[in-house]
Amino acid sequence: MFGSRKPPPDELPIPQEARSDEESRELIRAWAAHKGLHCSFRENTWGDNERAAWGILLTDVVRRIADAMHERIGADKAETIREIRRVFDERLEAPTAEASAAAKPMTEAHTAAEEAEEDEEA
Repeated sequence: MFGSRKPPPDELPIPQEARSDEESRELIRAWAAHKGLHCSFRENTWGDNERAAWGILLTDVVRRIADAMHERIGADKAETIREIRRVFDERLEAPTAEASAAAKPMTEAHTAAEEAEEDEEA
């Protein structure tokens, strides 16, 4: 069927909490491909709070990474957060690559079309 694809064998699973919440929405996907970062994201999710909300999302992701590294290899959570913050600030000031069309915001119209396609496949 048009637009359908087989998930790659290393695709990350959707968290159970997201599967069980009818109002859950995927907000961002990121891939390392062709020697660069390629992502899609759902912008205009939080209205007037958009910029602050993305900051909160990114800090929550950093904390989850620190937790996971602590559990997996015993890395100090605070040190992991400090190092991520250091590199984050450094790269914001001197990016290794410019953002391009590869970062694709998803619109609500696009989302509705995707949902309709998924319903047809089910």
